[in-house]
Amino acid sequence: MHPRSQTATRESLRFINVIKMQHHRQSTGIPGLDEKLVGGLLPGTITVLVGSSGIGKTQFGLQYANAGLIQAGRRGFLFDMAARVDPQGHREYAQRLFDWNLVEADPEAAVDLERFFDPNREQADYFRALAYKGRRLTRRDMDFDQWNDWQAELSKHLNATIAFFFDHFVCGSRRFLVDGLEPVEHQGESIQFELLEYVYHQIVRKDAEWVARDLFRQHFRKYEPEILKHLYRKEEVGCLVNYTCAETSLDAMLDKPLDEGDLLSGANTIIYLGKIREGTKFRRALYVSKHRGSVCPDEILLYDIDGRGLKLVG
Repeated sequence: MHPRSQTATRESLRFINVIKMQHHRQSTGIPGLDEKLVGGLLPGTITVLVGSSGIGKTQFGLQYANAGLIQAGRRGFLFDMAARVDPQGHREYAQRLFDWNLVEADPEAAVDLERFFDPNREQADYFRALAYKGRRLTRRDMDFDQWNDWQAELSKHLNATIAFFFDHFVCGSRRFLVDGLEPVEHQGESIQFELLEYVYHQIVRKDAEWVARDLFRQHFRKYEPEILKHLYRKEEVGCLVNYTCAETSLDAMLDKPLDEGDLLSGANTIIYLGKIREGTKFRRALYVSKHRGSVCPDEILLYDIDGRGLKLVG
């Protein structure tokens, strides 16, 4: 085949894949928002939700995770990276909003490869990546030994982290929430962002068979027939990352965009949640600053939070 024809064929296949993704968007679970996003969020990409504490990011994330049950018959799962703050109230919100009883994984437990594909074993849907120890999370705030302690803790939990993600993907989950990211001046110095980079590039965006090789290692050949039965397409997996910022007003957030060059700035979709002033009152509002591959709504969208979570108003 002529090189120019090969290039044209590759471009045609890429265009077809984009069209397929457009028809398989993931619902946000937020009433009224999917229509503004031309059907929802694109699988195979990262969506970043930026806002201050208490603005509704966790409820938004749980609505997104639960929407998988309605849309595809299986909920998403939660990867909590909080380490210096109390847990985000995931269990309470999940139970109240969706009668969803979150089961927490034990990051210290050894992975049971023998029963890994057993459909009758209990599956956890909540993973705390970093133990709550009230410690600083950036390199500049730690001495050499403290930084190495964090690195050792990450390494210790790495196999359990791979197993948690792979388990959900082979069982049909195609979306997950990352919560608990703290604001930092330089993301490259954050232990949280280092872990997030690893998870996204070495687990989520890696082909399923290679993730299995990382998990099963020397036992891969023994379990290979079962592994090959459970392969999945990484392009179908969507990721929502909740990122806490110091600013509370929507205007202040938009005046201070995410730094170019880091993982979050490469997100396909960025949604800011903040407060705006209406006369003598403040209202919750969101703004979609980026939504690649789609028409991005220009207006600021008001929302409320009630017993069923977030919903657009007006």
